[in-house]
Amino acid sequence: MSDAAQPTAAEVRAAAEAVKTALDRHLAAVERRSGEDDPAVYEAFNELAAAAEAYDELLYDRYDEVTPFEIPGAEDALPPYTGPEEPNALSVLIRRDYSVVEPQRLLAQAQRVEAADEDATDTEVSGTVHGALGILFGEFEPDEIASRHKEFGLEEGDSTLWVTAAEDAAEPGEWLEAPFDGVDPQAVVCRFDVSAVFDDELDGDDLEDEIDPELDEDEDLEPLDVDR
Repeated sequence: MSDAAQPTAAEVRAAAEAVKTALDRHLAAVERRSGEDDPAVYEAFNELAAAAEAYDELLYDRYDEVTPFEIPGAEDALPPYTGPEEPNALSVLIRRDYSVVEPQRLLAQAQRVEAADEDATDTEVSGTVHGALGILFGEFEPDEIASRHKEFGLEEGDSTLWVTAAEDAAEPGEWLEAPFDGVDPQAVVCRFDVSAVFDDELDGDDLEDEIDPELDEDEDLEPLDVDR
């Protein structure tokens, strides 16, 4: 970058002050939040992310330095909402990712469900991982699996929930062939993301604390990624 295109020291200082202001607003929103998914906290988070990203870029352009922190999600901020002011319908889109980290536990849970099913066929569907997943997700609601995922040998990955607004509700069966296609980002009222990238990095001791002592250390099973 040429000297003429570089930001001035005053611009960098102003960006730093903007980060401080956004940080104060974020803390204030957190202190006043009305619940776990308070939209005011989400909005303050996005403002803080945008301010931090702008400061980081100016700092690098001017001084060839970077900040020691990163706030994820700034690049994925929603565009301005242009949907109906008084929506008559809404859609809730949810994605949760899991990894199968204990296949034997998953299979055992599915076999219990299958054994209790009087209408089950002679063929053991629960004998395979994909068959076991079909049984468990057919038996339990997604929210129950999310709350009991460790019992099923699963490990949580990223998850997101989008609430979109519409003038009218869809006709029965209208979108079933492609339920996640055609989502207008500008019709998204709010979204809530959960990801490990938002957590502080664990040190070695914390990682050891999270290891289940009941796991068989001799097993060498590759985890299977499952998207829902």
